[in-house]
Amino acid sequence: MNPKVDAYLSKAKKWQEEFEKLRMIILDCQLTEELKWGVPCYSLDKRNIVLIHGFKEYCAVLFFKGALLKDPKHILITQTENVQSARQIRFTNVQEIVKMQAILKSYINEAIKVEKAGLKVSFKETTEFTNPEEFQRKLDEIPALKTAFDALTPGRQRAYLLYFSTAKQSKTRESRVEKNVQKILNGQGLDD
Repeated sequence: MNPKVDAYLSKAKKWQEEFEKLRMIILDCQLTEELKWGVPCYSLDKRNIVLIHGFKEYCAVLFFKGALLKDPKHILITQTENVQSARQIRFTNVQEIVKMQAILKSYINEAIKVEKAGLKVSFKETTEFTNPEEFQRKLDEIPALKTAFDALTPGRQRAYLLYFSTAKQSKTRESRVEKNVQKILNGQGLDD
């Protein structure tokens, strides 16, 4: 048990009982406990396997390579349509966790086997993401922007493409592109 996680759990305003139960189940699977990204995270040989996090309507166990799990009970959930690897199992009360304890352990043990086997999730290539015409026009207009965008890491490129393309109106897409031209020219990512 990690004292940082103890502190996190003692301050949890919601889901405290659920987090405690999930923690005990996960620790029983022989994983190392840490606090990463502000939440309890469990790893094997410094490779992340699962984390616990809470939201307004539910708390969840998130499997980093959940897309590679078999999911015979059909309980894994993709958080949003753009998530490629992680999957969640969601809970709304401690009784659900107690009832699913054996199933949850089997999923955690499978996630450990996936990690030990060195399996990797196949991510979509950046070229498979939608490039909105408003951004393409700007790339054609400013050759230095295209050069700078091509020099960004694939993850940064995808973040921009997702951000630009999720706007429903052309005017909003144009505004988003315009506001980020200088950041791209500076070699920065969306959240830098």
